[in-house]
Amino acid sequence: MVEEEGLSNMIEVDSSGTHSWHVGNPPDPRSQEVAMRHGLDLSYQQARKVTADDIDDFDYILAMDRDNLSILQGLARSEDARSKISLFLEFAKGIELSEVPDPYYGGPQGFDHVYELVEAAATGLLQSINQKL
Repeated sequence: MVEEEGLSNMIEVDSSGTHSWHVGNPPDPRSQEVAMRHGLDLSYQQARKVTADDIDDFDYILAMDRDNLSILQGLARSEDARSKISLFLEFAKGIELSEVPDPYYGGPQGFDHVYELVEAAATGLLQSINQKL
């Protein structure tokens, strides 16, 4: 989406987790399969753990659920850093959920649902950023 908007030179996107269980591993094959169906190749990605420096360095720190939100807030070194942290779905227009469900233990349809939620939130976030630019 950032590339499509011509904002790659202004916006850096990264992803990390709050736990270290999967550090160094690629995304779940089911996530990769759903993403590939939408023209996105995730095979090069490797899991990494979020750091306090990430919270300082990035303008938006987005949590998928309240548990991860709490962990991220605990990592923040200042109130300014804490103010950058929010739930990702706050940016999703027309979505009544506040948390992205974890599809890991469900069937493949859960990964499709998560993709739809993330796409809606990313669209809303990019619209919000575009308005500020």
